[in-house]
Amino acid sequence: MHPYQVTSTQRVKLSEWDPKDDRLFQGEKKGAENLIDALNHEIEALQELLFAERQHKLLVLLQGMDTSGKDGVIRRVFERVNPQGVKVASFKVPTLEELDHDYLWRVHKQTPGKGEITIFNRSHYEDVLVVRVHNLVPEAVWSQRYNQICDFERLLSEEGTIVRKFFLHISKEEQKERLQARLADPTKHWKFSLGDLNERALWENYLEAYEDVLNKTSNDFAPWYIIPADRKWYRDLVISQILLDTLKDLDMHFPEPKEDLSQVVIV
Repeated sequence: MHPYQVTSTQRVKLSEWDPKDDRLFQGEKKGAENLIDALNHEIEALQELLFAERQHKLLVLLQGMDTSGKDGVIRRVFERVNPQGVKVASFKVPTLEELDHDYLWRVHKQTPGKGEITIFNRSHYEDVLVVRVHNLVPEAVWSQRYNQICDFERLLSEEGTIVRKFFLHISKEEQKERLQARLADPTKHWKFSLGDLNERALWENYLEAYEDVLNKTSNDFAPWYIIPADRKWYRDLVISQILLDTLKDLDMHFPEPKEDLSQVVIV
């Protein structure tokens, strides 16, 4: 069992999880960055094998408070993969068409096909996070969604999709520093919104909502990992290692050629 994996019998209290924890790497940041580069090369090779074999599907979910590093993880962990076999799906405010369907409709069609990796930058969990914190639907509605989401992810798993879910656990103090850095740098103003401050004011409400998510929807077939995210390099290192281990466990092989190539001569 990975030390950051949430078990189905565990009771998560996020105040007991250190966002600065770095227990799995005893070294300096530079050494960690070199290790991430090495892991990137291995992930690159295995992603090519995944794409060639076309037997498995990998869904990676990234959730976390604003500035916790969802975009950063995508850039760093997946920087060497072939974009032909990897896609990123982001879930913003639902469109009118999406609102005409059930809340999982827009999500299901973004899940990976055989040989693909899909990364969700935010996900269907927004419907028990933002929706809950902002009272967009009654509690009687969103409280049913934990079981519905588990059933949905069980379906994906039983149909051959490997699901890995990462909660990027950042401290409120670190978020303040990152928001301040955006405000101080004109080239990052596009990433700053006054709405971020409104969301920050609801920090405790979000923590409570996330604790319910982690406690109610982490299963053997779709586990949650609580990733310490105050140190960006450590966040990326841990996620890289988990995904590398996941891909290695698939025991993949390149497919045999459909024709006999032993006598082929290129002239």
